[in-house]
Amino acid sequence: MKRRDFLIGTAGIGLAAPLFSMLPAAAEDAAPEKPDLTLGVGGKPLLYYLPLTIAERKGFFKEEGLNVTINDFAGGSKSLQALIGGSVDVVTGAYEHTIRMQDKGQDITAVCDLGRFPGIVIAVRKDLAGEIKSVADLKGRKMGVTAPGSSTALMLQYALQKNGLKADDVAMIGIGGGASAVAAIKKGEIDGLSHLDPVIAQLQFEGDIAVLLDTRTEAGTRALFGGPNPAATVYVQRAFAEANPVTMQRTVNAFMKALKWISEAKPEDVAATVPEEYLLGNKDLYMQAFQNSKEMYSPDGMVTKEGYDSMMGVLKKLDPELANADVPYEKTFDPKFVQAAKT
Repeated sequence: MKRRDFLIGTAGIGLAAPLFSMLPAAAEDAAPEKPDLTLGVGGKPLLYYLPLTIAERKGFFKEEGLNVTINDFAGGSKSLQALIGGSVDVVTGAYEHTIRMQDKGQDITAVCDLGRFPGIVIAVRKDLAGEIKSVADLKGRKMGVTAPGSSTALMLQYALQKNGLKADDVAMIGIGGGASAVAAIKKGEIDGLSHLDPVIAQLQFEGDIAVLLDTRTEAGTRALFGGPNPAATVYVQRAFAEANPVTMQRTVNAFMKALKWISEAKPEDVAATVPEEYLLGNKDLYMQAFQNSKEMYSPDGMVTKEGYDSMMGVLKKLDPELANADVPYEKTFDPKFVQAAKT
């Protein structure tokens, strides 16, 4: 989920592209224009992207007449780069990418929300809990993030500023997304971390951390951001959706089926559905991680104006390039496919 390393200098493609043409009335009966679809993601095993895995494993893409090939990249920025380069058709990635790319003149828009909350947790080693009781106490500490420039780093920076600190008041250290992150805490290489499930769930399960801030829930998200903060979305080049409206509708249908399935699923249902390696050798731990994160999944696939305002506020505060950005909400999310979806 790296952000800006490749964004500078990208060409402004499709800035003046019109809004999506209306879907054909018989879209549900028409054949997809591009049934063989390539989808990019950065970190598929993360619970952040669980709706994608469910759509794949439960056969929802195939039900919609789609043959989806999933490319799992090292981070969200890589999948975004692949979309811009044309090697993938669709991406599941962070909503903020649509805002950043629209500001760069790239006509990329979200078509379905998957996560209404970031699902990121800021925590410290349990043995430091007596000294570090809030984010304001993190000055001078070493904090692990998935990677510099990632969503985990972005949220930590925002939390620091909101608590009267500067981003450089802590040392942010990239620790990866799996076993390496767990090891960094257990070995005492870092004082705390800003991270996601299942890493957080494992560290909690084994009593290694004390949580300072938790955006897996609505209460924790609103406490930090003042509103919802859209996270994982399905986004595309607007030109692709215009050229392939039936394919796009079928894709969104599959993700909406996945969201509905997740909303009704028990932890054991999820653990039985995902690949065995996602369980990290501990099925009970994975089920607990899902239970902890279940509230973050979108109930309706919609990015709300409130969520957009919240995200824009964060980006304007943290990124000087976006301080004066004027990116309309309507360019970052088109609700048409979600509104027409059949689950």
